[in-house]
Amino acid sequence: MTKEGWLFPGQASQKVGMGLDLFNQTEIGKIYFNRANEIMECDIQSIIFNGPDETLKQTEYTQPAIYIVSVIIGLLLLEKGMVPSAVAGHSLGEYSALTIAGSFDFDMGLNLVKIRSASMARAGLTQQGTMAAIVGLRDEDVNSLCQQYKGEGSVVAANYNAPGQVVISGSPAAVKWALEFAKESGARMTVALKVSGAFHSPLMAPAREDLAEVLNSLEVSNSLYPIFTNVDAKSVTKGSDIKDSLIRQLEHPVLWSKSILAMKHSGIESFLEIGPGKVLQGLNKRIDRTLTSQGIESYEQLGEILV
Repeated sequence: MTKEGWLFPGQASQKVGMGLDLFNQTEIGKIYFNRANEIMECDIQSIIFNGPDETLKQTEYTQPAIYIVSVIIGLLLLEKGMVPSAVAGHSLGEYSALTIAGSFDFDMGLNLVKIRSASMARAGLTQQGTMAAIVGLRDEDVNSLCQQYKGEGSVVAANYNAPGQVVISGSPAAVKWALEFAKESGARMTVALKVSGAFHSPLMAPAREDLAEVLNSLEVSNSLYPIFTNVDAKSVTKGSDIKDSLIRQLEHPVLWSKSILAMKHSGIESFLEIGPGKVLQGLNKRIDRTLTSQGIESYEQLGEILV
């Protein structure tokens, strides 16, 4: 039997209207979308289904929205008897992965995402920061480039997404300097990202403190399947290790490329992206062209994969 890894997307995979078919056509969709409105204490359903896009793009709504849709699809797959051999999630997606792996239930996961997203948005206001993608330089070159910055503020590598594709994060002036230096160093392309803060950098310290306070008061269960964490690119199953990795994740880089290769080396033969968009399938092609990847983001695709 083929060993399949389930992957869960992070911020920037959202789109207005996602999940509406799941709400209309499945009992699980109705139950959890209605539950989400109660937990969020706002009409998150309307924001997801109707937008406007500018509202859905706000961190405090984007993260819960992607979590809700991804987890509902994952729960529908489990209900149909499908199970992963291992899981991983990109940044926010780690919470979706852990819910499907049984480390916490939907309610606890969404409450954590609500706190995480709100505290990250607040940190973005108090600690001005931004992010940008650098394409065409080696990981170690981007890392070295960031370390050479001597001005005010700081810049670090935040997401090692695929070979030749690294996202940097930090103070606006530092990120701007890094992009100019990257171009001079031979980067093929640099792209400023529309985000509300310097995620996965030391500027997220206030958010990490808020999240740690809540996480440390909760019981996180051992996961049913190995989860390859962002911070270490290694599989864990112990609740205490999971809790530790979630706290560290906010200020540390997402080692996505290493995580996918570690999953492959552990025996995972195919990957299923669960949730909106196709970002992770695209990254898999860049990480290793031999990887088999597909995705599910709609009720229709759910039916196709379960045939």
